[in-house]
Amino acid sequence: MAAAASVTGPVTWAPPPMRSLGRLSLPGPRPEAATAPVNPSLSDHGNGLGRRARGSGGSGGGLVADRGGGVAAAAAAAVALAPALSAMQRGGAEREPAAAARARAAAGVRVDAGAAGEPECKAGEEQAPAPAPAQPRAAEEGDARALPRPPPPSQPKPAPVRGLCPHGKPRSKGRSCKRSAGRRSEESRAARRVTVDSSKARTSLDALKISIRQLKWKEFPFGRRLPCDIYWHGVSFHDNDIFSGQVNKFPGMTEMVRKITLSKAVRIMQTLFPEEYNFYPRSWILPDEFQLFVAQVQMVKDDDPSWKPTFIVKPDGGCQGDGIYLIKDPRDIRLSGTLQSRPAVVQEYICKPLLIDKLKFDIRLYVLLKSLDPLEIYIAKDGLSRFCTEPYQEPSPKNLHHIFMHLTNYSLNIQSGNFVHSDSASTGSKRTFSSILCRLSSKGIDIKKVWSDIISLVIKTIIALTPGLKVFYQLDIPAGRPGPTCFQILGFDILLMKNLKPMLLEVNANPSMRIEHEQELSPGVFENVPSLVDEEVKVAVIRDTLRLMDPLQKKRENHSQQLEKPLGAKEDPSESELAITSDGNPNPEAHLPSICLKQVFPKYAKQFNYLRLVDRMANLFIRFLGIKGTMKLGPTGFRTFIRNCNLSSSSLSMAAVDILYIDITRRWNSMTLDQRDSGMCLQAFVEAFFYLAQRKFKMLPLHKQVASLIDLCEYHLSLLDEKRLVCGRSGTSGGRPPYGGTPQEATPAAPSAEGNLPPCTDQLSHSRHVLS
Repeated sequence: MAAAASVTGPVTWAPPPMRSLGRLSLPGPRPEAATAPVNPSLSDHGNGLGRRARGSGGSGGGLVADRGGGVAAAAAAAVALAPALSAMQRGGAEREPAAAARARAAAGVRVDAGAAGEPECKAGEEQAPAPAPAQPRAAEEGDARALPRPPPPSQPKPAPVRGLCPHGKPRSKGRSCKRSAGRRSEESRAARRVTVDSSKARTSLDALKISIRQLKWKEFPFGRRLPCDIYWHGVSFHDNDIFSGQVNKFPGMTEMVRKITLSKAVRIMQTLFPEEYNFYPRSWILPDEFQLFVAQVQMVKDDDPSWKPTFIVKPDGGCQGDGIYLIKDPRDIRLSGTLQSRPAVVQEYICKPLLIDKLKFDIRLYVLLKSLDPLEIYIAKDGLSRFCTEPYQEPSPKNLHHIFMHLTNYSLNIQSGNFVHSDSASTGSKRTFSSILCRLSSKGIDIKKVWSDIISLVIKTIIALTPGLKVFYQLDIPAGRPGPTCFQILGFDILLMKNLKPMLLEVNANPSMRIEHEQELSPGVFENVPSLVDEEVKVAVIRDTLRLMDPLQKKRENHSQQLEKPLGAKEDPSESELAITSDGNPNPEAHLPSICLKQVFPKYAKQFNYLRLVDRMANLFIRFLGIKGTMKLGPTGFRTFIRNCNLSSSSLSMAAVDILYIDITRRWNSMTLDQRDSGMCLQAFVEAFFYLAQRKFKMLPLHKQVASLIDLCEYHLSLLDEKRLVCGRSGTSGGRPPYGGTPQEATPAAPSAEGNLPPCTDQLSHSRHVLS
């Protein structure tokens, strides 16, 4: 600190060059002879003292007079400034630095560089010989404005009472002030956006980007080191290793909707409910069932010589119409070459489809499988109608090879010279399904009945796929291990017959979500052109799927419920202001159209739950797998299933059970290309279950036999679980001391009335007697 010189007269303070802003009257008493212009150089720490003032030690209110000032005058100035300094020191901790900075900026005052440890100096100017002492600031704002009358000295603010928040409200234990907590939660919500990893999106990338922009979410097109809320994969669940969040693929979905696997799953349901599953054409698997196919076709021809069927052959792993062809005679199947290495499905061809403009067409509907357990299904309200490009004629040996007449695949017909790119939703070779329904409605057709039949078809198909999906799911995401939750958009290809009955053609695990198409500008020169029809349907499906899967939706709903006050309650003005602020935009999706996805399950669960017999069998199968991460049941697991469900008897010994297991498992494994694991697959278990049901409950239809056996198994297993639970409780409370106690404090188990056995032992012996 500079030493004060003995000089008489008023104390003057020399401000730095170009910094004087006039004179400011300070509150409180001061000597008449003392005049002190205020130095506007202030610290940005909010305590009103300059760097050198902070360093004067002692009381913290000492000021340094300029060179030539007297000690007495400096003391008088300090006395004059003491009330303002004390008031500013008391209020400095309450002022927000941002508000002070804005006030100083509005007043044209530059912040002192003392916080950085360097004095402030403009470029091109010489620094003053000695830095000017900082002066206390008497007001928060007003240097550049007309200076108001100084307020009276503020009274010391009382210390907060213990148990009260800074606003005087009672503080509950473990909780902060409502105003502060609400403000912090509002700020965090404003900063928190749903994150989407689109690095694996592939063909759906453009529609996904548009959807994310409409939702105002955050996209990571090249991935992210930190976890994301949603991962959008292009092909498979295994595109990336994910341990949290949500991923738009189910493990095993690609395998389950392959033509052979789908045909097997639907065939099981057709065995149980033939009338309910007559929307899928009769199918045979090649080459395994080729002889059966030939025999059955010949049998029908012998009974009805006028029957002249047409069959369609579809390779198992084919897509976009690849490898599909039509035949009139089973002997025309191309057995040589590719069929052994590339299995296929042969189906009855639907010869009488519904025609529009003399053209055959099919329907691509988008279905969201939001959850597997519990089952939750949504159907898009609109889809695509894809037309052939040649007028339809019933199959004959002359036109069997006309693919543009019989096959509705978009990837095939776009190669036709007759393909018309759509300029609107109701014209061209690809139209919206809603435009087709409007056209049918104009002809007096009951559109509600058509939609009802389509919804029923979708629900029944997913019910057929659910058992296999559950087995795949427990393989990749075992219970108790961290993993993502799954959802998936499926593409259902449906054909309307002439009588308006919908028929299922196939299910696509990875439906194309492209919103543009290639257009040939000149020979050999192509350009991607936006497709208005595709964008209208597909962007809405992806966007509304993301809205339904929004991980922050529940948090927003919970927050809005917390802000709602009961009627008659006194409303705090500050809290109502917070509610208005935080709910200024209560629905971040207010600018979006209504969701285009309609829930159909569990909405209509009561009408379809009776079909979920194989789903319940799959739960039994998974329970007895034994080892997590496997998909086949071993002989020990099958024997345990028979024993625990009390299915063995004098007519079905355990030796007969072993023979049954070996016989069915060997036959199913011979039909499976994947020989990595040995054991009983789910379909083999279902066949064995059918056999046991027919033996146990005779003189009943098959579906009632199966339902009765499932009820019996679930009953015995529930008894077994209950006994194990009772045993565990009695062992914990009677046989072992409670956690943290001593052996002397434990209460011994009371002796049993029969045989002086503990209750658990007696119950277990009774359990063995019942289940033996």
